[in-house]
Amino acid sequence: MSDHAERYGIGKAFHTALAAADWDGIRSLLHDDAVWVLPGDNTISGAAVGADAVVERARKIAGYGLRFELLNILVSRENMALSLHNTARRDDVVLDEYLSTVCTLRDGRIASIETYLSDVDGMNAFFV
Repeated sequence: MSDHAERYGIGKAFHTALAAADWDGIRSLLHDDAVWVLPGDNTISGAAVGADAVVERARKIAGYGLRFELLNILVSRENMALSLHNTARRDDVVLDEYLSTVCTLRDGRIASIETYLSDVDGMNAFFV
């Protein structure tokens, strides 16, 4: 398997596990010291430090009923990113955002995740 195919596969596995609420699947892709940083000022913002905290953040996000539409998996020389369109509705509040989740890889697993959003204000209003 080529290096880029391995990075692509990790991205695909992460998205598949997230969409299926497969928390053990997500955990298996992470280093124990993984960190996930999200912008904004809401219940999911900031840094989730450690693999268990990263899985808990994914569980919390999914708990809001999001649809995680995968637009692209992008690979660099050493890392990968997911391009997503996330949507959800909670009462009168609608989430409709585009994002890139950039994953730094180490030894074939995710060491860190940083998410870039198209609508931080919309995210703040949704995740209360």
